[in-house]
Parts: sequence; structure tokens; C-alpha cells
Amino acid sequence: MEIEEADSVGTVEHHGVTYYFCAESCLERFKDNPDEFLSPARTAPAQVTAPAGARVEYTCPMDPQIIRDAPGACPICGMALEPRVITLDDRPNPELVSMTRRFLVSAILALPVFALTMADMFGGGALTMSHGALLNWVGVGLATPVVFWAGWPFFERAWSSVVNRSPNMFTLIALGVGAAYAYSAAATFIPGAFPDSLRMHGVVPTYFDTCVVIITLVLLGQVLELRARHHTGTAIRELLRLAPKTARVIRDGIDQDVPLEDVHVGDLCRVRPGEKIPVDGVVVEGRTAVDEAMVTGEPVPAEKEVDSRVTGGTLNGTGSIVFRADRVGAETLLSQIVRMVGEAQRTRAPIQGLADQVSAWFVPAVALVALTAFVVWMVWGPEPRAAHALVSAVAVLIIACPCALGLATPMAIMVGTGRGAKAGVLVKNAEALERLETVDTLVVDKTGTLTEGKPALVSITIIGRDAIVGDAVQAHALAFAAALEQSSEHPLAAAIVAGARQRKIELPRVQGFNAEPGKGISGTIDDRRVVLGNAAMMADAHIDVDVAASRASALRAEGQTIVYLAVDGQLVALLGIADPIKPTSAQAVQALRAEGLRLVMLTGDNEATARAVAMRLGVTDIRAEVLPTAKRDVIQDLQREGRTVAMAGDGINDAPALAEAAVGIAMGTGADVAIESADITLVKGDLNAIVRARRLSRATMRNIRQNLFLAFIYNAVGVPVAAGVLYPVTGSLISPIWASAAMTLSSVSVIVNALRLRSVRL
Repeated sequence: MEIEEADSVGTVEHHGVTYYFCAESCLERFKDNPDEFLSPARTAPAQVTAPAGARVEYTCPMDPQIIRDAPGACPICGMALEPRVITLDDRPNPELVSMTRRFLVSAILALPVFALTMADMFGGGALTMSHGALLNWVGVGLATPVVFWAGWPFFERAWSSVVNRSPNMFTLIALGVGAAYAYSAAATFIPGAFPDSLRMHGVVPTYFDTCVVIITLVLLGQVLELRARHHTGTAIRELLRLAPKTARVIRDGIDQDVPLEDVHVGDLCRVRPGEKIPVDGVVVEGRTAVDEAMVTGEPVPAEKEVDSRVTGGTLNGTGSIVFRADRVGAETLLSQIVRMVGEAQRTRAPIQGLADQVSAWFVPAVALVALTAFVVWMVWGPEPRAAHALVSAVAVLIIACPCALGLATPMAIMVGTGRGAKAGVLVKNAEALERLETVDTLVVDKTGTLTEGKPALVSITIIGRDAIVGDAVQAHALAFAAALEQSSEHPLAAAIVAGARQRKIELPRVQGFNAEPGKGISGTIDDRRVVLGNAAMMADAHIDVDVAASRASALRAEGQTIVYLAVDGQLVALLGIADPIKPTSAQAVQALRAEGLRLVMLTGDNEATARAVAMRLGVTDIRAEVLPTAKRDVIQDLQREGRTVAMAGDGINDAPALAEAAVGIAMGTGADVAIESADITLVKGDLNAIVRARRLSRATMRNIRQNLFLAFIYNAVGVPVAAGVLYPVTGSLISPIWASAAMTLSSVSVIVNALRLRSVRL
């Protein structure tokens, strides 16, 4: 079997199709045995991302063995196919565009049909009595394009389900709508073929309103579903955009801006202040501070000097560095995060609703009842046999049309998610609410979730009370420190200056400002020499810090970063900077425990800081110094223990774990990537909202079960009645118009029950 390689690494041309791979090992395996990858029994490997303009294949999220070269519907379950690869150009989904257009046209044409029907119903049939035939002709004129153009994809899916012997909701929709339209069209074109017993005010009633309303509602559901699924790729696109498109590479002693894909292992790359680091590597020249929150979750930027590692996608601070690239392309940490998010999103099978599960037996059962009723009335029924047979069969199909069944879940979800939004809980999809009800373990990221997510001045400890003129109060010490820091570009400077501003402290003027990279700063304030920095800075200034060693150790044990302040050669204060715990975290942890949840704190921060936060909140299960790849591993380990795991986080480094968890919960104050990877977003970033989300989940799922019960009971009673089981007792058949009214009543009951969620207490 001939395989032709493409131009770029990680791709291969096979039978006219370009396949993209996440690693060289997968590419080699493909070359050795393409059939292993392309067997219908398994999902062929696909890179999470592909270059813009690349050929896109489509697959079904429910049946991944279905692979097509164009959008459409799955021949097995009827779901819309989705792209197997995600590109940066974010092209619109053709299926979504098509369904949106069909929905808009359907809604415009359906509105007058529905309005006329409602006006006639509430007017006691006055329109039918005066203009019945005209109403039928208006109905057929407006309903025909709705059924045969807007609703045509549903008939195609229904036919595909019959061919593949996999009946689904589209099979029922096609049967019900088809029967109602055929009956109504016949009543319009050849009304004389119908007996007087089927007439009302001299006109045979039609059900064009039933046809157009069903088609419009189903189209609306398809549009909402396709929009939600289209946004699942947004998280990956946001991750891809973290990496710069170009890198500044030093070649032959000259700086050259080259495309990111042209950077090779061993290249020397220069990064200037404020730029993003293009690939992973090791610093060989310069010093800076790099914001690595996306990797470590730690809010304090990391100091980088010669031999320090840097990570692609992280943000350089104020210094300029040169580093040697050692991991490029798919090997960078950012690419690994992208791949993990994509794998988690692809491998999580959507939870199929109960309505779809019962379709396998419900659809053939309804068809069999309709056929049986037709045959029985044709063979043993009284005259006019053909009319009675037709009426009973059509009534069965109309009354079984899955409006109530189809509305049971989406109506509850629609109302429930609206109620959640008012409570600060944004739910992305119905599956999240369903899974949240069964969650027994909650993994919580520390930085930005339990804590504020940014460094702040949390303590000022005075050491030498005679070192500053007058009483050595905290305000004096902070004024000296903030005065120096307002001229500094160090990442911790902003925390100290903000602390002074919050306390409304007036800052004195600084003269002779001097900065020592990686150590600290110094200057003259009110004719006094002030030094601010770490222990190395104090040692260079010959300042003894041992007098505060025990206190400094105690503050570090609480997770604080210590900055020393010295005046005229004497240590006067310790400034503690940390990521403060959110005021609501302690209460939230207690409430979540009361819900019976096992809590696990997960963080990329150091062990000491993690334990300090956990001790204050009463969390006993701690996993510290965990990188993004390992965060996902922790979720998988808990799942292998049989746990149903929810993950709450806010950072880019949390994205793989959020996507892997049964329910991903993002802080609304966090990174866009985390929000897109998660199923639920807490608007205010308050963990108390998780408790509200759990209550919402229980209430919504309870409401869905009630709705499904109403829909099933209605069908269990209505279908036999429509078939004519009461004819021996009543001597009459149920008319299709009453079948249509019964179907409407069942839908109304489901809607009314769902609306009760608006008042549920959270």
C-alpha cells in the first residue's frame, strides 16, 4: 500500500487524504500499518489541530467509527457530524449555517399557520365555518416548504435509520409529520374522498399546524445543539493562540524573525520584555521574571537566569533573555496541554437521553400499532372500513409524535439553566447537570479558586522599633517600602504599592534609586539609606537578617514570600506577600463537605504554600507541585477508583483536568481557556455556587424524570385509544384532530411542569 508523505512533519498523504498526527511515533505506526488506524471498528487517529485550510473530516461523537469528508448526519444515531480536527481559522460549521437558515424560514412560515389555528380554536371554530377550505389551502401552501425543505434533513435521517436498522427520534418525527401532512394534503386536494363523519362544519380538518410546529421546534433544538458543540473547540483555539506565531532566532549572529514552525532544537532564541516565549528551552543569557501561571498556577512570576528552564507560551517580564530551544512543535508543554484537552473532549462520550434510548423499541412499536390498527379496521371494522382504518392509523402516528417526549428534557434544561444563571451558575450543556447530580469527589485548584489568584501584601512584621524616626509603626515601614517599589518593575512591587494605596499611605520621595536584578532595590528617603529585597540583597548590604530568622520561617510556613526592609543598615521589617484566601472559601468548603463530597486540593504551587492554605480551610487531601499533565493524571486515578469526579479551576494549566473530569467547573474570573474547557462556569468565582449548582442539578434531573413520566404515560394511554380499543365501548374512533389536541395537551403539561424550576430554591 503506497503512502506518500506530505511536506510538513506529523502529516501523511494516504489515498488523497491528509492525516495529521500528534507525535512522530504515531506517524510511523500509521506508515507500518494504515489498516490498524483506519479500521471501521475503531476511531482513526487524528491530530487535535490542523493547519488552516487543511482538508477536514467529520465524525459522529456518539459513533466515532463513522467518518465522512463532508458535514451531515450520522447514519446510525442521526446526530450532526462534527470535525475531527480543529483549526485556528475557526471556520463556521456548514451544518450549523444550514440548520439556522432552515429554522428561520420555518419559523417565519409556521407563525401564520399556528396563529390561524389558535385564533380558530379560541373563536369556537368561526374561521372554519366561514373560510374552512381557504384555511386548508393556506395551510398547504405554507406547510409544504416547511416540511419538504426545512424539514427534509429529518426525513433523510429517518430513512437512514431505517436502512441501518437503528430507529431513533428522527424516525418518529418523520412518521408523525409525514402522516399528518399526507392526511392534511389529501383532505385539502380531495376532500370528497372523506366520509361525512370526518368533517367539521363541512370541512375535513387538517393538521398543518402540527407539521410546522414540530419541524420548527426540532430545528431549534438542532441549532442549539450545533452551537454548543461548535464552541467545544474554542478552548483548543484559545490554547493555540497562546503561542506566538513567530520567534526571534539568532542565526549567524543576526536576529531573525521566523515562523514558529521553523524553530529547531538547538536554536538560540531572543525574547524581549513583554513578549511571549515561543518554545521550551534553557536560558543561556540574561535575567528576567516570567509569568508561568498557565503552567504552575503560582501567581508570583518566576525568576529566570542562566540555566533556568522556560516554557513556550508563558509571558516574559521586564528583562531580556536568550535561551536555547530544546523542545519544539508537538513536544512543547503547550502542545501537550492542547493535545490532552482535545483527547479529553473527544473521548468523553455524550450521555444519551432516555428518550433516545427507548426509541429503539418505541419507534417500531408505534409503527406496528399503527399498521395493526389499519389492518384490523380494514378486515374486521364496520363501514366505511377504509376511512376508519386511515383515521386510526394516522391518529396513532400523530398522538405518538414525540413532542412531549422531545420537550421533556430540553424544556427542563432551558428553564433550569436560566434559573442557574440568575444564581451565578452558567451551565454549558445538559450532560453537565446530569453528571453533577452523581458527583462524589470534588478536586479544587488552589490558585484563583480557593485563593484570589494574584499576590497581595498580607503581613507587615516590625523588627527594629527604633530604626525609623518616631514609633516604628507598620505605616512608616510600608511607606518606605512602597516608595521604593513604585519605581521598580519587579512582579512583587505592584503588591506592595497596592497595599500602601489601600491603606491610603502617602509615599515619600526617593533619591538615588538602584535596582539589583534578582535581589532587590535601594535608595535614599529623607536622608536615610533604605534597602528592600531578599536575603541575598541584605547580605550584599551587610545587614544581619538572623535576628528575624524564626519569624521569617514561620511566615514562609504560612505560604508567604518574605521581603526584607532595612533602614540605615538595620533590619526593620518583614513584608509578607502571598495569594490570599477568598473570604468565601472556608464557608464553601464546609458546605461542600456537608453535601457529602470528598475534597481534594490540587495545585502546581509548592508544598509549603499548599499545606498552609489547606490547613486554614480544613482540607486534608493535598496534591502539590503538580504540572498540567499530572493534574489530568490525578483526575484519571480518582476515576479508576470508581469516583465520579468534578474539577474546579480557573487557569490555563487546569484546562486538561477540567476537560477530563466528569464535570469541569470554571471560575468566571479565570482564564478563557479554562472557561471554554469547563461544563459549568461560576460567574463570581465563588465556590459557594458549586453548592447551588448541585441543588440545581438535583432539581432539574428530578423535573426531567417527571416530564418523561408524563410523556410515557401519555403515550401508553393515548396510542391504544387512538388505535380504537375503546370503540366497542364508545362506538366511535378518536379523530386525528383530537389526537393532535391530546398531543398538544401533553406538551403543555410538560412545559408547565418544567416552568416550576423557575422558583426552585438554590
